[in-house]
Amino acid sequence: MSELAPLTQPEILEFAKAWYRKLDIHVPVEEYAPLLASDVELRFPEATVKGFEGYSGWYDRVINIFFDEVHTVKEVTVKSATAEKADVQVVVKWEASVWKAPAANSERIVLDAYQTWEVKRSPETNKPVISVYIVDELKYYEGSATL
Repeated sequence: MSELAPLTQPEILEFAKAWYRKLDIHVPVEEYAPLLASDVELRFPEATVKGFEGYSGWYDRVINIFFDEVHTVKEVTVKSATAEKADVQVVVKWEASVWKAPAANSERIVLDAYQTWEVKRSPETNKPVISVYIVDELKYYEGSATL
């Protein structure tokens, strides 16, 4: 078997943009399975989840809380890349509406999420997969609602 090639900056950037497009339109959770390593660990502010099953439970919760989502990838920086993995810093602007009953109106959340990803190349598909996803920090815009 030939050795896997290191992931490239353009490849990871396209992967990140595709990931967030899926979040914006609330695709069926099954579409994430090929994007996640089998032993994936995702650390969100509110929970740490593992594996596709963990992600699936988290995803099902959040798509029923947030709507009118817009993710804008601001930065994808590959800190290091080997044949085994790439360590990546991601900054994404996230906008979402949330309605908290019995409020008369929804609220808009606008923030930059600073993240660290570990991305690997899937031996099955040769495409990028997330093996570690960490939300390091959330910076709210002025006037934003908060989580």
